[in-house]
Amino acid sequence: MFAGILFLILGAISSSCAAQSQAPAPDLTCSISPLGVGLDDTDQVLAAIGKCGHGGHTVLQDGVYNITRKMTWDLVDAKVDLHGYLSFVPDIEFWLDANNTYRVVFIQSQASWFIITGSDFEVDAHNTGGIQGNGQPWWDFFTNHTREDGDGRPISLTIFRAVRGSIRNFAIEAQPFWCNCIAESQSVVYDGMRCNASNENPAFAGQNIVPNTDGIDTYRSDNVSLLNWDITCGDDCLAIKGNSTNVVAQNITCRGGNGIAFGSLGQYANLTDIVENVFMENLTMTRIDASVQPNMQNGVYFKSWDGSINGAPPTGGGAGPGFTKNVTTRNVFLDRVNRPMTVEQTNGGQSGDLPSMYKFEELHFENWTGTALTNELVALECSAAAPCMNITFSGFNVSVPAGDAPEIVCQNAENVTGLNGRLILRCN
Repeated sequence: MFAGILFLILGAISSSCAAQSQAPAPDLTCSISPLGVGLDDTDQVLAAIGKCGHGGHTVLQDGVYNITRKMTWDLVDAKVDLHGYLSFVPDIEFWLDANNTYRVVFIQSQASWFIITGSDFEVDAHNTGGIQGNGQPWWDFFTNHTREDGDGRPISLTIFRAVRGSIRNFAIEAQPFWCNCIAESQSVVYDGMRCNASNENPAFAGQNIVPNTDGIDTYRSDNVSLLNWDITCGDDCLAIKGNSTNVVAQNITCRGGNGIAFGSLGQYANLTDIVENVFMENLTMTRIDASVQPNMQNGVYFKSWDGSINGAPPTGGGAGPGFTKNVTTRNVFLDRVNRPMTVEQTNGGQSGDLPSMYKFEELHFENWTGTALTNELVALECSAAAPCMNITFSGFNVSVPAGDAPEIVCQNAENVTGLNGRLILRCN
């Protein structure tokens, strides 16, 4: 296990250094500034990227760039300095038209309005720029409209089919839907990412009107480093989805939402989902002002669909095969979460369904501290058809409310070791 962890850490460092060394010092430079309030900047941004995106240097000076249609940056041996914000106008009916977004993220048929692709590139927002998603009108809109996966709400930043790229010092404000997604990519480093989905409409204070505002979803990607993230959201802080391998996440702060998720997995019966070699350390899950975001559901949780097919993706499915293997979460601090650690294998399930065929094994939890709002510290609710195996705990010292006895729920789990003797074990 330790050899695997060392490999992942060294891989993250080498990926980071490779991304830095690949950033060119080109002679070709394109520099632009915003045209002004109410004017459309889309053409000039695309023209600059088109001219300098291969082998050049593009500089977007400070200010707000009004973006009115979908946009792709194809970057090869290139650097972009984004000092200002790309502001995607909140024309909700326009963006919900599938013709006006990309559909490159296969999982749940998700939409994207901004894609970065290519190889050997660096995009640096210098902690002064990024994306303005203008999410509040979207969140208000979906308080009285149907909200489902794949309904057309756009991902704010999608990295698609990229190799050896880096995104640095980047902020995404008010993402309407997922903040980030990386799909079908290799050797990508995110170093410094802030996502902030915070309701500002007093009519909805104390409610979670910002679901699906995940910090990032990883999908069909290998050798991904997530370093120095700060996420305020109403859903998964990080979501590790199918065929995500060799992932490192370090120094992650999750403010509100559902915590860090592995899944959901096994949604597509004809596709195999593999998650393998994931190392996470220095994770903080903290509850925030309930008027802003009332949720702080989980620390880290794992979820798969059950063994029956109920409907079809993007909103239904199930019975998909695969496994999650060799996951380590180390140095985790929890601030008043509901459930610290959970494995559940009945996503989308109905009474009488078959048990999940999806397998979770070699999950390791080291040095967990902080507080939970319930006494159920660990829930291993695994499948009878694919029991969880080889789960270890070391230094798991999360406190429960005063007067309650801490518990672990253990169903269909084998070789679970290292839990503190103060826990009450309930297994069947």
